[in-house]
Amino acid sequence: MHGYGGGSYGLNEPRSLRDRARQYALLPLRIFLGVTFVYAGLDKLTDSAFMSAGGAGSIGEMMNAVRDTSAIPGLVDLALKSPEGFGYAIAFGEVAVGLGTLLGLWARLAALGGALISLSLWLTVSWQTEPYYYGNDLIYLMAWLPLLLAGAAEFSADALLTSRRRRSR
Repeated sequence: MHGYGGGSYGLNEPRSLRDRARQYALLPLRIFLGVTFVYAGLDKLTDSAFMSAGGAGSIGEMMNAVRDTSAIPGLVDLALKSPEGFGYAIAFGEVAVGLGTLLGLWARLAALGGALISLSLWLTVSWQTEPYYYGNDLIYLMAWLPLLLAGAAEFSADALLTSRRRRSR
């Protein structure tokens, strides 16, 4: 049986190039976002200057610099109560989101985490960027939405787990 948009196919039924492209369309986005978020998190975790409350290149200095221009100054104030803790939370969150996205494990939850991280950074760090489309956090937020809606159907731990559950019934 031929299914629309990557549905079930018979074993010997030929699939068009268009069907295969549709089936794997989100895979490049998933790889890009996964690698980027793992890298961003590890970059923060290995930068001792970033993980400081103050000083050049620190999370504290960055938060103080954007406090008055952010969309939600209260969120920045919350981060400033413990800049190091906020920095570690963002960094570990980025690594977890990136790994979940790359593995396709709880892919929608990982995409939600990525979207929330991107949203919080857009509303704080890159809010003052003009024109708005120069701010990369908004672009990342939009990039997470297709993965949030669709999940990770191909080459994913989620698909493997779903397949095993179906076979055990």
